[in-house]
Amino acid sequence: MRSNHLRVYYGPLEESTTVHVADGKIRDTVNVPLTEVLPLLADAVRSDRTWLRDFADDEVNISMDLYEVLLAYQHYRRPSA
Repeated sequence: MRSNHLRVYYGPLEESTTVHVADGKIRDTVNVPLTEVLPLLADAVRSDRTWLRDFADDEVNISMDLYEVLLAYQHYRRPSA
């Protein structure tokens, strides 16, 4: 009889960057390609994962180009009256 062994997942093995912010707190950040993040977030939204609510108020940094494209997409995807 084989016993099951569970391991604790600590996240990716990439090194994170420590960022000091104005309020004196230290935050860990990591840069990842958008192509890695989007499929995971889309699946989490489709699956209505509860943990997404934990990050609902978090801010993300995006390039100005992506921001402008998202604004245009938001404008043009509105249903016509």
